[in-house]
Amino acid sequence: MILILDAKTDKQGADYRRLLDYLANLPGIRYRIHQEQGALQVLTEVYLVGDTASLSLENMRELPCVERVVRVSEEYRILGRHRDDTRPNGFVYNGIQFDQDNLNLFPGLCAVDNPSHVESMLRALHKHRISCTRMGAYKPRTSPYAFQGHGRACLNYVFELSGKYGIKVIAMEITHDKHLDEIREALLETGSPTGVMLQIGTRNTQNFELLKIVGRQTDFPVLIKRGFGITLDESLNAAEYLASEGNSHVIFGLRGMKSNSGDPHRNMVDFAHVPVVKRLTRMPVCIDPSHSVGTRAASPDGLLDILHATCQGVIAGANMVLVDFHPDPAKALVDGPQALLLEELPRFLEEVAIARQAYQQRLEIARRYTS
Repeated sequence: MILILDAKTDKQGADYRRLLDYLANLPGIRYRIHQEQGALQVLTEVYLVGDTASLSLENMRELPCVERVVRVSEEYRILGRHRDDTRPNGFVYNGIQFDQDNLNLFPGLCAVDNPSHVESMLRALHKHRISCTRMGAYKPRTSPYAFQGHGRACLNYVFELSGKYGIKVIAMEITHDKHLDEIREALLETGSPTGVMLQIGTRNTQNFELLKIVGRQTDFPVLIKRGFGITLDESLNAAEYLASEGNSHVIFGLRGMKSNSGDPHRNMVDFAHVPVVKRLTRMPVCIDPSHSVGTRAASPDGLLDILHATCQGVIAGANMVLVDFHPDPAKALVDGPQALLLEELPRFLEEVAIARQAYQQRLEIARRYTS
């Protein structure tokens, strides 16, 4: 059960203290308070965990400070969609809106290799008025001998160059709790010229201790990718781990399923699950066509496989696209064969615009037939 408090609630007032005293004395139930930044004001939500089935909705609505009550189902209690649940399906971070209705593009380097390539990438994004990027500093790899990323050593120049070119949000994977401290330290040293969206990669989707640590911080939103070879339900529950610890600013990423059924692509493209995730949860949905397809191959008609998969996801309603570009893929230290060229960025943007328009036209058709 979730109690949504009146926006004018005084946290120092007697009514608020009476509410918390009452909740503290409910047998078999514990509560957690969560602050949610709305479009115009900060909203306070109180999560009740335990034997809430015995609680009367009418009685809970009559408690001091309570504006609305949401009875939640067992699955995805915080991030899920529930009956009579009108809570927002997104959030704002560093001036960028993330929700289930809009679309944000994150073209960038899968792995940071040198300042020159970072600057070339960011300059191209600035030219095309793109405010978000991906920049991999920490890279978990299958082989212990493969390049693992520059880590802390590259953070300062990545952040400084991002500020120079007006990049608002950088999607950056972390694999250890110490990486949180390193990112905070580098942002502080550079004057916080940009923002960071933490990324939980597919290998760490079921690293539950890491999920708890990342969930306890609310400085950065989190993109969590679908896990290797596990069900959609298991991956959505991994996202719920983040929210259960306090951070509900979560985006769910589809990056293909590990299966030889997808050959010759790197993974089996799973972008048909975009509307499914949006139906089951309130999370915006990201697609990663680069890691789904894994190659710059093109069909005889000239359409690149990666761009084709991108359009599949966008026309299905994706809210974010994480895609690899590189100034010189032959020199990329990670996943060069799947990186698009900087000169292909305008083409990528044109195809995305066409797919997005088609999605919006589909919405109009749906409204006509359901109104």
